[in-house]
Amino acid sequence: MNFFLIVFSLFISSLTFAQEKDSFVVSKDGKGDFLTIQEAINNTKAFPYQRMTIFIKNGIYKEKIKLHEWNSHLSLIGENRDSTIITFDDYFDKMGLGRNNTFFTPTFLVEANDVVLKNLTIENSAGDIGQAIALSINANRVGILHCKILGNQDTLYLTGEGKHYFKDCFIEGTTDFIFGSATAFFENCEIVSKKDSYITAASTPENTKFGFVFNDCKFISTKGVSKVYLGRPWRIYAKTVILNSNLGNHILPEGWSNWDKKEAETKSFFAEFNNSGAGSNSKLRVKWSYQLTTKEASQYQKPIVLKDQFHQNWFELKN
Repeated sequence: MNFFLIVFSLFISSLTFAQEKDSFVVSKDGKGDFLTIQEAINNTKAFPYQRMTIFIKNGIYKEKIKLHEWNSHLSLIGENRDSTIITFDDYFDKMGLGRNNTFFTPTFLVEANDVVLKNLTIENSAGDIGQAIALSINANRVGILHCKILGNQDTLYLTGEGKHYFKDCFIEGTTDFIFGSATAFFENCEIVSKKDSYITAASTPENTKFGFVFNDCKFISTKGVSKVYLGRPWRIYAKTVILNSNLGNHILPEGWSNWDKKEAETKSFFAEFNNSGAGSNSKLRVKWSYQLTTKEASQYQKPIVLKDQFHQNWFELKN
């Protein structure tokens, strides 16, 4: 009889696990399902039909994280943005992998579609020591909600031709700290410059309609920073538009740089609309940048920029 009770108990336990395996908890104190974030990711279903969630308890997780292509429809949600910290310290000269060392440095790499990151700090802690990515995204329809993305040069890399949504985020860096070819809409974010340098370095593909769009954001700086460009073209078809945002006095009057690429002055698209603050005065902007009309600015609304024919309004995910 005891044998059958044992078998029955094991059967019930297996059913319980099967019911719960679409939601995991990571905790450093051993009270969750896993001790590390990567272990939890590695134990989620591949290409799930329904969204899977990993809840991450407060703690400092020194991990180099990767979401593979098959980790789609996954949400990683921290307990508290300031206390759930993912950190690593790779940087260009440390990697020893050749001229493209930068792209091997991310603390957190996302290659899966339909991912949501929320209430997390993602940090490259290498310091001001050259190229060192905190968050790299090469996917489509990734939502970053209420996160801190911390680093110095090349903090946030958005590559490929996907579309991404950043809301209520804090993003800091020194040089080209938001860069890449993807389309991204930043809403109500704080963009913090830590050095006299450049904020964005878009490499938008030639036939892509939108690059980086910032709406209702605050561009601020740390103490002593006073000569910052809004952006420059990593590649000549770069597109960056800033609307309805507050620009601090660290923003240079000319606003934009051509990165010594004269051709970019006719092929790139750097534009502003209805900005405020000491750095928003458009009178001395470079002549090849644009001040949008109200009609032109209406084309930079979130539903238009992030429209996706397969997943309408994916950026309205409730988490």
